[in-house]
Amino acid sequence: MKVCLLAGKIMLQSGAETYRVEDTMTRIAAAFGVENSHSYMTPTGILFSLEQPQHITRLIRISDRTTNLYKIDRVNTISRCISLGELTISEAYRALEDVEHEKPNYPMWLLILMSAIASGCFLIMFNGSWNDFVPAAIAGGAGFTCSVFLHRMVQVRFFAEFSGALMIGLMAVWMVKNGFGSHIDVIIISSVMPLVPGLLITNAIRDLMAGHLISGLSKGAEAFITSFAIGAGIAFMLSFY
Repeated sequence: MKVCLLAGKIMLQSGAETYRVEDTMTRIAAAFGVENSHSYMTPTGILFSLEQPQHITRLIRISDRTTNLYKIDRVNTISRCISLGELTISEAYRALEDVEHEKPNYPMWLLILMSAIASGCFLIMFNGSWNDFVPAAIAGGAGFTCSVFLHRMVQVRFFAEFSGALMIGLMAVWMVKNGFGSHIDVIIISSVMPLVPGLLITNAIRDLMAGHLISGLSKGAEAFITSFAIGAGIAFMLSFY
């Protein structure tokens, strides 16, 4: 029970699809000799039940969600090792604990730098001019930085995304007015791309197609709120432009 719940918790917190999490937990239970297991989850919680040798049901709460494909891959690797009989229950649990407590793969300064470069590259992809590359990179990096650090202080994603978009709008307006950029629309569109919940939207659609209606609608609603926060932040700043 602990191994299955810990694996599911790590995957769900890291942005895995609902059906992938349920399948992994069921396979782990079957590998350890428990064929009758049932799992039900939403983006905020996991309900898991085992029927052998006695009926046990546990519920855990998921309070924080992010995107970490590396951790999802690590859990999948551990799950395959369990299925092949290469890990005992205690070894699997210790391996999953190591994954859970791992430090972030990349330092924050690198994430900010990559967000800035990605914003500039999106500008070129959107047929923007090279003169706006640096303004888009600066605005995108500043918006991502503001969103990340505010989310650490206030655990409400809406305000973090709204503030990040507000910072992007402020930087774009300031740079265009001072002659550092020329096309404010392309700069803003490119700069907000690191904030767009692309994986969340994809998972919402995949969960809906797989029949997980509650999870799909919940993730879709979360993606809509995030998108609304980004749009509201930009609109609020442009109202003064």
